Amino acid sequence: ADLSADTSSDRLPDRLPDRLPDPSSDPSTERAAATAQHAHDAPATVSSTSRTADLSWPELREAVRGCTACGLCRGRTQTVFGIGATDSPWMVVGEAPGAEEDASGEPFVGQAGRLLDSMLGALGLSRERDVFIANVLKCRPPGNRNPAPEEVRQCQPFLARQIELLQPRGILAMGRFAAQALLRTDAAIGSLRGRVHRYALNGAELPVVVTYHPAYLLREPLEKARAWADLCLARERFGPGAPRPR
Repeated sequence: ADLSADTSSDRLPDRLPDRLPDPSSDPSTERAAATAQHAHDAPATVSSTSRTADLSWPELREAVRGCTACGLCRGRTQTVFGIGATDSPWMVVGEAPGAEEDASGEPFVGQAGRLLDSMLGALGLSRERDVFIANVLKCRPPGNRNPAPEEVRQCQPFLARQIELLQPRGILAMGRFAAQALLRTDAAIGSLRGRVHRYALNGAELPVVVTYHPAYLLREPLEKARAWADLCLARERFGPGAPRPR
């Protein structure tokens, strides 16, 4: 899995590559196709259940902390609920905690977390002020293996309730498992990125943009230009001035 502990020994770049697409330039063919595709995609949804549907932020945090719904609870140091302001306009969804996240209790730390901060900073966003960050799984899979389908199923109501409470302008899904869990698909990430998907929320539709996990970008730095194009697409669709669902 593209988990933040699975990083190579590559040094973290101080900034994204010099030759990046200009966010103010005309959309590329890939980004232009997003608008046309958007009208034809059915919105995805991940429903909260009776055990999470009415929980407040503090109650949801406690429910995650005490969860024993799958075997991951037996090997965790602690759960990783999420981080950021609960009125953030953006939501970033990753895959599962790695070793450093399991130790710290926060998502996206270490090299991958610093790269994520650089990516957000290039858009003028701060994880403390503008973004709420969470993972599909709230516990670390042993050895940072891929999330199992049953583990994803057990954790999805927690993520669904986080989305319901936050009501962000849009969601940035980072990595294959985050995209597949949110969009209820088994499609490859390469076929999901470059266009806008929809997530149904209380009668409204949230835009969802899929991109590569920062840990993958550390291993494959040539893909950072594509990730930047995804970020620019996200800013176009749920940047400043975009409405929030009500």
